Amino acid sequence: MSEFRVEKRRAEAELTLSSGGLLQGWFFLSGSSATHAGPERVADVLNAESGFFPFQVPASAAPDTVLINRPHVISVRLLEQTTEAQRDPGYEVATERQVEMLLSNGEMLSGSVRVYRPQGRDRLSDYARSTDMFRYVENAEGTFVVNSAHIVQLREIVT
Repeated sequence: MSEFRVEKRRAEAELTLSSGGLLQGWFFLSGSSATHAGPERVADVLNAESGFFPFQVPASAAPDTVLINRPHVISVRLLEQTTEAQRDPGYEVATERQVEMLLSNGEMLSGSVRVYRPQGRDRLSDYARSTDMFRYVENAEGTFVVNSAHIVQLREIVT
């Protein structure tokens, strides 16, 4: 094995693209993250840099790797039973908000988001100003990572 090889694990996901297509396949994730303790997460890959990322898709004979342009990803649905969002530091103490998001493709996504801000600065508007381009939304269907550039409208659901 080459000393330059980095072992990766695969995480299954479904991408919703701005072209209107759905693309099912796998992200390649490192066993450790450069930005936090623990393994790399899908959101880490998406927020790491701009431009393209590798994504493995099933092909007729063997899987094929394509490059996906981040700005054209509306959302990612994580297909594995995952606690990826829950691995964020402070997840348990962050303010949880129930929201509805209207996405640029017309889809309405409802679920909970976490606002990682001190009390009094943990409003939905503070979540909206977060610097992360890709953000978690959790609901009964699973965990989504949403591109904030494709959130057209965001509103809190008061229960």
